[in-house]
Amino acid sequence: MDPSSPKHRSQRHWNSRREEKRQRLEQIAAYVDGKLVRHDSIVPLLETLLRPGDRVVLEGDNQKQADFLSRSLVQVDPSRVHDLHLLVPSVSRPEHLTLFERGIARRLDFSFCGPQSVRIAQLLADGKLEIGSIYTYIELYARMFIDLTPQVALVCAGQADRDGNLYTGANTEDTPTIVEATAFRDGVVLAQVNEVVDELPRVDIPGSWVDLIVPADRPFALEALFTRDPARISEPQVLMAMLAIRGIYERHGVTSLNHGIGLATAAIELLLPTYGESLGLKGKICRHWALNPHPTLIPAIESGWVESVHCFGSESGMEPYVRARPDVFFVGADGSLRSNRTLCQLAGQYGVDLFIGATLQMDADGNSSTVTRGRLAGFGGAPNMGHDPRGRRHTSPAWLSLITADAPVVRGRKLVVQLVECFRGGEPAFVASLDALEVGRRIGMPIAPVMIYGDDVSHVVSEEGIAYLYRTAGGEERRAALAAIAGATPIGRAADPRRTASLRARGIVAWPEDLGVPRGSAQRSLLAARSIDELIDWSGGLYQPPHHVRRGARPER
Repeated sequence: MDPSSPKHRSQRHWNSRREEKRQRLEQIAAYVDGKLVRHDSIVPLLETLLRPGDRVVLEGDNQKQADFLSRSLVQVDPSRVHDLHLLVPSVSRPEHLTLFERGIARRLDFSFCGPQSVRIAQLLADGKLEIGSIYTYIELYARMFIDLTPQVALVCAGQADRDGNLYTGANTEDTPTIVEATAFRDGVVLAQVNEVVDELPRVDIPGSWVDLIVPADRPFALEALFTRDPARISEPQVLMAMLAIRGIYERHGVTSLNHGIGLATAAIELLLPTYGESLGLKGKICRHWALNPHPTLIPAIESGWVESVHCFGSESGMEPYVRARPDVFFVGADGSLRSNRTLCQLAGQYGVDLFIGATLQMDADGNSSTVTRGRLAGFGGAPNMGHDPRGRRHTSPAWLSLITADAPVVRGRKLVVQLVECFRGGEPAFVASLDALEVGRRIGMPIAPVMIYGDDVSHVVSEEGIAYLYRTAGGEERRAALAAIAGATPIGRAADPRRTASLRARGIVAWPEDLGVPRGSAQRSLLAARSIDELIDWSGGLYQPPHHVRRGARPER
């Protein structure tokens, strides 16, 4: 065979990758019995397994965290392991960033950074961290299969057997995608597990994809990220929820949807069995969901509103309730939920008619971002679901209802709805210029870190009303519609009253009274549950929230 031929070169590269993996595993053989690693050997194993500059995916999901591995990785000797390129879906734990302070890691590609958003901004300013890109979840996973394939994957699972088969249970989340991207390019897959057992309830990831398993010192960290205490929902948020139900869900006949995190979307869920019922909408809206098992959805499920829910991940404390409702959730023969963030992101992108979420800032053109001065929160999955996927070809009444052109060839449009309280913590949410522009310039990003682009947004809801942006004719009218609902913010104060009146008359802007929603009717008493305890009652005692949720100590994210 000609050594310069493509086939020969391909074989040589393949052999090189395989040989590199063989050498890595051979060098750590002293710490391994079959595939089993003693947990007290994990630090020296990592020091031997990892090489400076390695690209390593560290499983930090929205909810579950490979925290034994991250806590162990931060203990390695930086003279032996340094300048790692980390791929972390959700930077959620303190040690994720301590890795950069110690020089163990240098470059970061990530999707979301909630509780560490202030600290990551400081590390950037101090020059201790380089950002490759801020991604959506499936965008990051996609690059793992293209040009960011990991040499090592550090993941977590609930159980393993001695052959390395993994049971991820309700919190499967990102694990299968991360493992597949690594295993099939001859990377090393190391999984921390809560326990090693003789027989698994089901096999979520086959052992042939997994090289090493290590029993952790305690069960992997799991955060109740999607839990919202109804006691914290305000009456302005109730009003916004009523406007969304009446002015969007009912008007467009929305049957399939995704809700982002937030108190206003939680209010929508809790109003379905009460306000939605009074409008006669059960069976007509909100039947199919791409959604984590939000506790605030329990009353709607128990009232017969919900037909199906496919989940990105599970939610701490919801496991017994989900197990009891296999008619609604995707539950395996073992009785536990099968979540999958990649597939649910795709369902939320292509399979639903509406995305609705909240944002920290929105500019006059409808662009929004959660990246603000001193806080680099990232995007998560919002841009995936919060845009109009032009590859969609199936139709639905809601999708077709946004057609505004009269032409032989037309297409429908996904409803992308943003909930914006005019002020957050005393600061206006409607701003002339997003903080993200300045942040992007300061850290050298080639484009500003915008979460959802304004031209994808079809509706904006504030306490003042709804702007039906998909009906506007051009950017100037779009800006006028947003100003009309921006309240006492600088953008709102600049609204022309005569222009606003014209927009209302044409149905491009609707105030509560235009939709038959008296402002005084927005009372917390309308919520189907007004506390965590009432959600437990709705579940028949099956919902078992974590103690910090019961205490009300959980910070808003």
